[in-house]
Amino acid sequence: MDQKPKLLDRVHEAMRSRHYSRRTEEAYTMWIKRYIFFHNKRHPASMGGEEVNAFLTWLATEQNVSASTQNQALGALLFLYRHVLDDPLPWLKDVVRASRPVRLPVVLTPEEVRRVLSRLAGPAHLVALLLYGAGLRLLEGLMLRVKDVDFERGQIHIRDPKGRRDRHTMLPQMALPLLRHQLELVHEIHNDDLHAGFGSVWLPEAIERKIPTAARSWGWQWIFPATSRYKEPTGLQRRHHLHESVLQRAVKRAASEAGLDKRITCHTFRHSFATHLLERGHDIRTVQELLGHRDVTTTMIYTHVLRYGARGVRSPLDAM
Repeated sequence: MDQKPKLLDRVHEAMRSRHYSRRTEEAYTMWIKRYIFFHNKRHPASMGGEEVNAFLTWLATEQNVSASTQNQALGALLFLYRHVLDDPLPWLKDVVRASRPVRLPVVLTPEEVRRVLSRLAGPAHLVALLLYGAGLRLLEGLMLRVKDVDFERGQIHIRDPKGRRDRHTMLPQMALPLLRHQLELVHEIHNDDLHAGFGSVWLPEAIERKIPTAARSWGWQWIFPATSRYKEPTGLQRRHHLHESVLQRAVKRAASEAGLDKRITCHTFRHSFATHLLERGHDIRTVQELLGHRDVTTTMIYTHVLRYGARGVRSPLDAM
C-alpha cells in the first residue's frame, strides 16, 4: 500500500504544479510551519477560521509584524486550505484581513542618486546603475543572464519577474562600458569553472529538461555570479548569482557615506527611476510598461511626489 505524501510535500507539489516562484514556495512553507507549531502541531485539516484568526492576531499583537507580512501569512494559509486540503473555506468571510497603509515612496533627487552611486564600486556599482538606469527590482538585476542583454537593440529582457510577466526595459548607455567589462570577467570565471569540471547554473526545470546543455552554456550564465560555488543536496556544485545582502549592505554604506538621512534601500533606485521619468514628461503608461506594473494605479503613486501633488501647489502663506 502506497504511503500518503506528507503535508509539506503536498504543499511543494501543489505550488510547483502552479509554477509559483521558489521564494514564494519558501515563504509559504515557512508560514505553514509556524501556523502548525503555534497550534501545538495540530494538523491544519482539524482547524479552520478560528485558528487562522488566532494565529494572525498573534502575529500582529505579539510579533508586531507589518500588515503586508500578516497578509502574506494569510495567503499561505489560504493556499494550504484551498489547494492542498481541498477545503471549500466556508469560514473565509470570518477571517480578519489586515489593511495595508498607503505610504509614499522615498525618492532621491538626481544629485542624491549621483552621490550614492559615486560611493559604490565593483559589481555593486554596476547593479545599482541598472537599478536606477533601467528601473529594475533588486533580484531582477542580480538574476540577469548573459542572453538577457541585447546590445544591438539597447534593451534588457526581464525574465520571470514579480507577477510572472516578462518585459523589456532600456539598457542605459552610460552602463555599457562597465557592463562589457563585467561580461569579460564573467567569461573568464565561466571558462575556469568549465575547465575544473563545473560551470553549471540553476535553470527553470522546463529549460533544464528540454535543453540539457543549457546550464553550462555561456548565454545562460549569471552576469553577476557569486564569488564561490555552492553544493546542492545532490552533490552538484554550481555558481549562484550574488546574494541580495551584498548589494543591500553596499547601498546602505554608500548612503551613509553620502550623508543622506533618508531611509534608502536598493528599491529606492527604482522609485527614483519612475519619478524622474515622469518629471521629464514621459507619459505614465510608458513608465507603467517599463516598471512591469499590471495596473496603472500602482504606477500613479509616483505622481504624488511630482508637481501633480504638494510640490505643484503654491502655499497661501507664500502668496501673502
